[in-house]
Amino acid sequence: MKTLVLSAASLIFHTLLIAQTTAPKLPVCKNKMVVIAHRGNHVTVPENTVASIEAAYQCGADYAELDLRTSKDGHLVLIHDATVNSTTTAQGKVADMTLSQLRQLPLKSKDGKAYQIPTFAEALAAAKGKIHIYLDFKEADVTETWKQIQQAGMEKQVVVYLNKIEQYHTWKAIAPHLPLMTSLPEAFTTPAQMEAFLDTVSVAVLDNINTAALLATARKRNVAVWLDAQSSSEGPEVWNAVIGKGAQGMQSDNPGALVSYLRKKKLR
Repeated sequence: MKTLVLSAASLIFHTLLIAQTTAPKLPVCKNKMVVIAHRGNHVTVPENTVASIEAAYQCGADYAELDLRTSKDGHLVLIHDATVNSTTTAQGKVADMTLSQLRQLPLKSKDGKAYQIPTFAEALAAAKGKIHIYLDFKEADVTETWKQIQQAGMEKQVVVYLNKIEQYHTWKAIAPHLPLMTSLPEAFTTPAQMEAFLDTVSVAVLDNINTAALLATARKRNVAVWLDAQSSSEGPEVWNAVIGKGAQGMQSDNPGALVSYLRKKKLR
Protein backbone atom coordinates (compact mmCIF):
# COMPACT_ATOMS: atom_id res chain seq x y z
CA MET A 1 0.00 0.00 0.00
CA LYS A 2 1.08 3.57 -0.60
CA THR A 3 0.52 6.19 2.04
CA LEU A 4 -1.74 9.13 1.26
CA VAL A 5 0.83 11.90 1.45
CA LEU A 6 -0.15 15.17 3.11
CA SER A 7 2.24 17.83 4.37
CA ALA A 8 1.37 19.88 7.43
CA ALA A 9 0.91 22.90 5.17
CA SER A 10 -1.43 21.09 2.81
CA LEU A 11 -3.46 19.82 5.77
CA ILE A 12 -4.05 23.37 6.96
CA PHE A 13 -4.91 24.47 3.42
CA HIS A 14 -7.36 21.65 2.82
CA THR A 15 -8.93 22.13 6.25
CA LEU A 16 -10.07 25.54 5.05
CA LEU A 17 -11.63 24.01 1.94
CA ILE A 18 -13.35 20.88 3.23
CA ALA A 19 -16.56 20.91 5.25
CA GLN A 20 -16.41 18.76 8.35
CA THR A 21 -18.56 15.70 7.76
CA THR A 22 -19.00 12.30 9.30
CA ALA A 23 -17.47 9.52 7.24
CA PRO A 24 -19.99 7.30 5.41
CA LYS A 25 -20.76 3.98 7.06
CA LEU A 26 -18.96 0.83 6.01
CA PRO A 27 -20.80 -2.04 4.31
CA VAL A 28 -22.70 -4.20 6.77
CA CYS A 29 -20.56 -7.08 8.05
CA LYS A 30 -21.86 -9.78 10.39
CA ASN A 31 -18.44 -10.85 11.66
CA LYS A 32 -16.61 -9.45 14.66
CA MET A 33 -13.25 -9.53 12.87
CA VAL A 34 -13.31 -8.51 9.20
CA VAL A 35 -11.25 -10.74 6.90
CA ILE A 36 -9.95 -9.23 3.67
CA ALA A 37 -8.61 -11.53 0.95
CA HIS A 38 -5.56 -9.72 -0.43
CA ARG A 39 -5.97 -9.46 -4.24
CA GLY A 40 -8.75 -12.01 -3.83
CA ASN A 41 -8.03 -15.48 -2.50
CA HIS A 42 -5.07 -16.40 -4.71
CA VAL A 43 -3.77 -19.44 -2.85
CA THR A 44 -4.50 -21.69 -5.83
CA VAL A 45 -5.70 -19.30 -8.58
CA PRO A 46 -4.18 -16.07 -9.96
CA GLU A 47 -4.62 -12.83 -8.01
CA ASN A 48 -7.06 -10.13 -9.13
CA THR A 49 -9.22 -12.53 -11.14
CA VAL A 50 -12.87 -13.52 -11.10
CA ALA A 51 -11.67 -16.90 -9.81
CA SER A 52 -9.88 -15.25 -6.87
CA ILE A 53 -13.05 -13.32 -6.00
CA GLU A 54 -15.08 -16.54 -6.07
CA ALA A 55 -12.46 -18.30 -3.94
CA ALA A 56 -12.56 -15.40 -1.47
CA TYR A 57 -16.27 -15.66 -0.76
CA GLN A 58 -16.17 -19.45 -0.80
CA CYS A 59 -13.59 -19.45 2.01
CA GLY A 60 -15.68 -17.08 4.12
CA ALA A 61 -13.79 -13.79 3.65
CA ASP A 62 -15.76 -10.56 4.05
CA TYR A 63 -13.88 -8.55 1.43
CA ALA A 64 -11.85 -9.15 -1.70
CA GLU A 65 -9.11 -6.53 -2.03
CA LEU A 66 -8.72 -5.70 -5.72
CA ASP A 67 -6.46 -3.34 -7.67
CA LEU A 68 -7.91 -1.07 -10.35
CA ARG A 69 -6.08 0.29 -13.39
CA THR A 70 -6.97 1.54 -16.87
CA SER A 71 -6.16 0.12 -20.30
CA LYS A 72 -4.90 2.25 -23.20
CA ASP A 73 -8.43 2.47 -24.61
CA GLY A 74 -10.02 3.50 -21.31
CA HIS A 75 -11.32 0.21 -19.90
CA LEU A 76 -11.13 -0.47 -16.16
CA VAL A 77 -9.25 -3.68 -15.39
CA LEU A 78 -7.94 -5.55 -12.36
CA ILE A 79 -4.16 -5.74 -12.01
CA HIS A 80 -1.82 -4.72 -9.21
CA ASP A 81 1.34 -3.58 -10.98
CA ALA A 82 1.65 -0.83 -13.57
CA THR A 83 3.13 -3.50 -15.88
CA VAL A 84 2.00 -6.99 -16.85
CA ASN A 85 5.49 -8.40 -16.26
CA SER A 86 4.95 -10.25 -12.98
CA THR A 87 1.49 -11.74 -13.50
CA THR A 88 1.49 -12.65 -17.21
CA THR A 89 3.88 -14.25 -19.66
CA ALA A 90 4.36 -10.91 -21.46
CA GLN A 91 6.11 -7.59 -20.82
CA GLY A 92 4.81 -4.03 -21.00
CA LYS A 93 2.77 -1.33 -19.31
CA VAL A 94 -0.94 -1.78 -18.67
CA ALA A 95 -1.57 1.80 -19.83
CA ASP A 96 0.08 1.03 -23.18
CA MET A 97 -2.17 -1.93 -24.00
CA THR A 98 -5.79 -2.06 -25.16
CA LEU A 99 -8.31 -4.22 -23.37
CA SER A 100 -8.20 -6.69 -26.25
CA GLN A 101 -4.42 -6.97 -25.94
CA LEU A 102 -4.59 -7.40 -22.16
CA ARG A 103 -7.25 -10.11 -22.47
CA GLN A 104 -5.02 -12.11 -24.76
CA LEU A 105 -2.21 -12.32 -22.19
CA PRO A 106 -2.23 -15.66 -20.32
CA LEU A 107 -2.00 -15.16 -16.57
CA LYS A 108 0.54 -17.23 -14.69
CA SER A 109 -1.34 -19.90 -12.75
CA LYS A 110 -0.51 -22.59 -10.22
CA ASP A 111 -3.23 -25.00 -11.32
CA GLY A 112 -2.39 -25.01 -15.04
CA LYS A 113 -5.78 -23.57 -16.03
CA ALA A 114 -6.30 -20.57 -18.29
CA TYR A 115 -7.20 -17.22 -16.71
CA GLN A 116 -7.38 -13.69 -18.07
CA ILE A 117 -7.25 -10.16 -16.71
CA PRO A 118 -10.86 -9.26 -15.83
CA THR A 119 -12.72 -6.02 -16.33
CA PHE A 120 -14.02 -4.15 -13.31
CA ALA A 121 -17.57 -4.88 -14.46
CA GLU A 122 -16.85 -8.62 -14.37
CA ALA A 123 -15.39 -8.30 -10.87
CA LEU A 124 -18.45 -6.42 -9.64
CA ALA A 125 -20.77 -9.05 -11.12
CA ALA A 126 -18.79 -11.85 -9.43
CA ALA A 127 -18.91 -10.12 -6.03
CA LYS A 128 -22.48 -8.79 -6.01
CA GLY A 129 -24.49 -10.14 -3.10
CA LYS A 130 -21.64 -12.45 -2.05
CA ILE A 131 -18.64 -10.43 -0.87
CA HIS A 132 -17.66 -6.80 -0.38
CA ILE A 133 -14.93 -5.14 -2.44
CA TYR A 134 -11.99 -3.26 -0.94
CA LEU A 135 -10.93 -1.33 -4.05
CA ASP A 136 -7.29 -0.29 -4.15
CA PHE A 137 -7.67 2.67 -6.49
CA LYS A 138 -4.40 2.65 -8.44
CA GLU A 139 -4.94 4.53 -11.72
CA ALA A 140 -8.50 5.01 -12.92
CA ASP A 141 -11.20 7.57 -13.63
CA VAL A 142 -13.41 8.21 -10.60
CA THR A 143 -16.50 9.10 -12.62
CA GLU A 144 -16.34 5.92 -14.69
CA THR A 145 -15.56 3.78 -11.65
CA TRP A 146 -18.53 5.15 -9.72
CA LYS A 147 -20.76 4.76 -12.79
CA GLN A 148 -19.90 1.06 -13.01
CA ILE A 149 -20.40 0.55 -9.26
CA GLN A 150 -23.86 2.08 -9.56
CA GLN A 151 -24.73 0.10 -12.69
CA ALA A 152 -23.84 -3.08 -10.83
CA GLY A 153 -25.94 -2.07 -7.81
CA MET A 154 -22.85 -2.34 -5.60
CA GLU A 155 -23.00 1.05 -3.86
CA LYS A 156 -23.38 -0.65 -0.47
CA GLN A 157 -20.62 -3.22 -1.04
CA VAL A 158 -17.55 -1.16 -1.87
CA VAL A 159 -14.85 0.61 0.14
CA VAL A 160 -12.27 2.62 -1.83
CA TYR A 161 -8.63 2.77 -0.76
CA LEU A 162 -6.96 6.04 -1.72
CA ASN A 163 -3.34 6.43 -2.80
CA LYS A 164 -3.28 10.18 -3.55
CA ILE A 165 -4.86 13.27 -2.03
CA GLU A 166 -6.30 14.19 -5.43
CA GLN A 167 -8.30 10.97 -5.38
CA TYR A 168 -9.87 11.99 -2.06
CA HIS A 169 -11.25 15.27 -3.35
CA THR A 170 -12.56 13.72 -6.55
CA TRP A 171 -14.28 10.83 -4.77
CA LYS A 172 -15.83 13.20 -2.23
CA ALA A 173 -17.19 15.38 -5.02
CA ILE A 174 -18.56 12.53 -7.15
CA ALA A 175 -19.60 9.90 -4.59
CA PRO A 176 -19.80 11.64 -1.19
CA HIS A 177 -21.61 8.74 0.47
CA LEU A 178 -19.08 6.04 -0.47
CA PRO A 179 -16.79 5.00 2.41
CA LEU A 180 -13.11 5.76 1.87
CA MET A 181 -9.96 4.27 3.36
CA THR A 182 -6.32 5.29 3.46
CA SER A 183 -3.10 5.27 5.51
CA LEU A 184 -2.21 7.81 8.17
CA PRO A 185 0.84 9.73 6.84
CA GLU A 186 4.05 8.50 8.48
CA ALA A 187 4.85 11.95 9.85
CA PHE A 188 1.66 11.92 11.92
CA THR A 189 2.63 9.97 15.03
CA THR A 190 0.66 11.50 17.90
CA PRO A 191 -3.06 11.48 18.74
CA ALA A 192 -3.19 15.26 18.21
CA GLN A 193 -1.70 14.92 14.74
CA MET A 194 -4.07 12.09 13.92
CA GLU A 195 -7.02 14.19 15.11
CA ALA A 196 -5.88 17.02 12.83
CA PHE A 197 -5.66 14.60 9.90
CA LEU A 198 -9.15 13.23 10.56
CA ASP A 199 -10.54 16.76 10.87
CA THR A 200 -9.36 17.29 7.30
CA VAL A 201 -9.78 13.89 5.66
CA SER A 202 -13.04 12.09 6.40
CA VAL A 203 -12.33 8.37 6.05
CA ALA A 204 -14.03 5.26 7.41
CA VAL A 205 -10.90 3.08 7.71
CA LEU A 206 -7.17 3.45 8.34
CA ASP A 207 -4.77 0.60 7.63
CA ASN A 208 -1.55 1.46 9.47
CA ILE A 209 -2.42 2.36 13.08
CA ASN A 210 -0.25 0.35 15.44
CA THR A 211 0.20 2.18 18.75
CA ALA A 212 -2.24 2.00 21.64
CA ALA A 213 -2.64 5.79 21.67
CA LEU A 214 -3.49 5.98 17.97
CA LEU A 215 -5.81 2.98 18.17
CA ALA A 216 -7.64 4.72 21.02
CA THR A 217 -7.93 7.85 18.87
CA ALA A 218 -9.37 5.78 16.01
CA ARG A 219 -11.99 4.32 18.37
CA LYS A 220 -12.79 7.80 19.67
CA ARG A 221 -13.32 9.04 16.12
CA ASN A 222 -15.28 5.92 15.09
CA VAL A 223 -12.71 5.05 12.43
CA ALA A 224 -12.13 1.35 11.81
CA VAL A 225 -8.61 -0.07 11.72
CA TRP A 226 -7.82 -2.88 9.26
CA LEU A 227 -4.23 -4.05 9.41
CA ASP A 228 -2.14 -5.97 6.88
CA ALA A 229 -1.25 -9.50 7.96
CA GLN A 230 -0.06 -10.77 4.58
CA SER A 231 3.60 -11.77 4.57
CA SER A 232 5.84 -14.78 4.05
CA SER A 233 5.55 -15.47 7.79
CA GLU A 234 1.78 -15.10 8.00
CA GLY A 235 0.17 -17.41 10.53
CA PRO A 236 -1.19 -17.55 14.11
CA GLU A 237 1.61 -15.43 15.56
CA VAL A 238 0.98 -12.62 13.07
CA TRP A 239 -2.80 -12.92 13.41
CA ASN A 240 -2.63 -12.82 17.21
CA ALA A 241 -0.53 -9.66 17.04
CA VAL A 242 -3.22 -7.95 14.94
CA ILE A 243 -5.97 -9.20 17.24
CA GLY A 244 -4.02 -8.00 20.27
CA LYS A 245 -3.82 -4.48 18.88
CA GLY A 246 -7.61 -4.25 18.87
CA ALA A 247 -7.99 -3.88 15.11
CA GLN A 248 -11.40 -4.57 13.58
CA GLY A 249 -10.05 -6.34 10.51
CA MET A 250 -7.01 -7.77 8.77
CA GLN A 251 -5.87 -8.41 5.24
CA SER A 252 -4.52 -11.86 4.45
CA ASP A 253 -2.84 -13.88 1.71
CA ASN A 254 -4.34 -17.01 3.27
CA PRO A 255 -7.91 -15.95 4.09
CA GLY A 256 -9.32 -19.46 4.35
CA ALA A 257 -6.85 -20.44 7.05
CA LEU A 258 -7.42 -17.13 8.82
CA VAL A 259 -11.20 -17.59 8.82
CA SER A 260 -10.78 -21.07 10.32
CA TYR A 261 -8.42 -19.75 12.97
CA LEU A 262 -10.77 -16.91 13.95
CA ARG A 263 -13.67 -19.34 14.22
CA LYS A 264 -11.68 -21.45 16.66
CA LYS A 265 -11.04 -18.32 18.71
CA LYS A 266 -14.77 -17.44 18.51
CA LEU A 267 -14.05 -14.20 16.66
CA ARG A 268 -16.30 -15.13 13.73
